[in-house]
Amino acid sequence: MRKSTQIALVALFLLFGLQARAQEMPYLCEVGLQGGTGYYVGDAAPHIFMHPREAYGIHFRYKFTKRWALQVKFSGQRITGYDYTMRGEKLNTMWSNRLYNVDVMAEFNFFRFGTANKYDKRIRPYTPYIFLGIGAGMYNGINAGMTAMAYVPLGIGFKWKFADFVGLNIAWQHNIYMADNLEGRETLDNKYQMNGWNWMNCDLTGMLTAGIVFEFARAPKPCRICNY
Repeated sequence: MRKSTQIALVALFLLFGLQARAQEMPYLCEVGLQGGTGYYVGDAAPHIFMHPREAYGIHFRYKFTKRWALQVKFSGQRITGYDYTMRGEKLNTMWSNRLYNVDVMAEFNFFRFGTANKYDKRIRPYTPYIFLGIGAGMYNGINAGMTAMAYVPLGIGFKWKFADFVGLNIAWQHNIYMADNLEGRETLDNKYQMNGWNWMNCDLTGMLTAGIVFEFARAPKPCRICNY
């Protein structure tokens, strides 16, 4: 009788343990929406957050480990600034241009990020992170046609997982364009004859956004009989 009771208690303990671990199974993928404010730095705006305008995006993220992830994002933003004459004289009128970007970025989490559980105390439901990648943007060029240009996206962010498969992301992203004509204005294009691949005169855009993310695709079980 005592032996049967011990076996039953052990079975119950294992059952509840496996169920708890099943609830803590990590997810491999996520999709998210973000919105916030954006800006540009170039010939018509020499400082960040001058003439801020709306910015938005949608992303897909694949998590290789609790430290490393890959993010693919589509984003849009509007940039604006004051008009200038060919002599460099500032006018009271303003121009506006819209950008559409697609970037692929590698991310590194400062903490082991995921659902907190009692089996790995190093995992945290929040973490700051950094990212770097490559991207391609589309915008209205000087000849009223769409222009494509490469850029380098990089920045910092913060992730917070506040529910089982729902979280919050905050990111401050900078895009360094390989061009000096994001304004789409002839008077602002190549002002110092340093256009193209010269890193000292590239236009830069930025976005400060916050958004919600939804996780999916649970990680595979480590063994066929395990629930975790």
